[in-house]
Amino acid sequence: MRLEFFIARRYFLTPQKERFISVIRLIAGLGVAIGVMALIVVIAVMAGFDNDLKDKIVGANPHVLIHGDAGFTDFDALSKKLRALPGVVDVTPYVSGQAFLYYADRVLTLNVKGVDPEAEERVTRIRQYMQGGALDLPEGGIVVGSELADVLGITKGDTVVLSSPVIGLNTSFTVSGIFKTGMYEYDLNLAFVNLADAQVFFGLGSVLTQVGLRLEEPYDAPAVKKRIAAFAPASWRVRTWMEINENFFAALALEKLAMFVILTLIVLVASFNIISILVVMVVEKTRDIGILKAIGVTGARIRNIFTWGGFLIGSAGVVFGIIGGTVLCALLKKYQFIQLPKDIYYIDRLPVALQAQDVGIIAASALCIAFLSAVYPACKAARLNPVDALRYE
Repeated sequence: MRLEFFIARRYFLTPQKERFISVIRLIAGLGVAIGVMALIVVIAVMAGFDNDLKDKIVGANPHVLIHGDAGFTDFDALSKKLRALPGVVDVTPYVSGQAFLYYADRVLTLNVKGVDPEAEERVTRIRQYMQGGALDLPEGGIVVGSELADVLGITKGDTVVLSSPVIGLNTSFTVSGIFKTGMYEYDLNLAFVNLADAQVFFGLGSVLTQVGLRLEEPYDAPAVKKRIAAFAPASWRVRTWMEINENFFAALALEKLAMFVILTLIVLVASFNIISILVVMVVEKTRDIGILKAIGVTGARIRNIFTWGGFLIGSAGVVFGIIGGTVLCALLKKYQFIQLPKDIYYIDRLPVALQAQDVGIIAASALCIAFLSAVYPACKAARLNPVDALRYE
């Protein structure tokens, strides 16, 4: 094998007398490099979308959410039972429902969530999202998202009116804070009020509609759900943060796979250049092949020489593609010079997460394509008859 590799390196990595062959070889390598670089950047961006979305969802929501069709009346007893479960860190009560918000002759529909401010700050990262101060919810206070505030022109201290579609109650609230999660949908369609105010607004008395749990490890949510299901009545609906947002994650996974398949075609197209250079090299090195066969080099070893040649061109392209893709990802991550429309992508910047396993899959795929592209020219070279090769020498 050392002989085949030595000859392949001389043929395919050293300068050739024919400049045309060197140009084709360079084009073939650059084609693979550009394909690998594009794949790395796009897959890193898709992975960044996935990670960023998960981080924002986990930060703005409890890890496990329990809905009660009949509501919850004894929160203290339920909280004690839930806290005793392995992996549960904290529990918070909720009252949630839809409402109309009126301000300056404009109206929007949004989700109103009644919370216990102290418990909410222990279960979610809402404190980090507040634009100044904590989740301050005095009686009659409301905290709205930054996108909602921008759309309606709301500022802290303004008075808004909430209308309940359930009991038709109109109630005035004073804006006591504005939060920004970075997710357009949350920042436009979510508002927080005091738990007691929400119970009055929706006509629930002392009943709670939901209970949220914070876990030590968010990805343990399915296991905790099973433990809750062991004692939960049929009227309870227990959902994890992954189930609540599964459509987002499924769409991202499908898009990531589609982009990988589409951009792999760039490498596939580049592989035709590898086939071209190998065919040209077989023709150009016909005399050399004839001499090697005449001195006893087998057809299998000739095939290995040209297979190694295609693999070396592909490997060079993969190496430079990985370097270029990694550098470009680092620049995108550091300078954030690409801004996104928030109403389409739910986030306002281009996230980048370069993962070693993604780079490995891309590199392995490109090398496999380069190897397969060398099979036909290598077999053609192996079948060359030394008598025909040396007939006119």
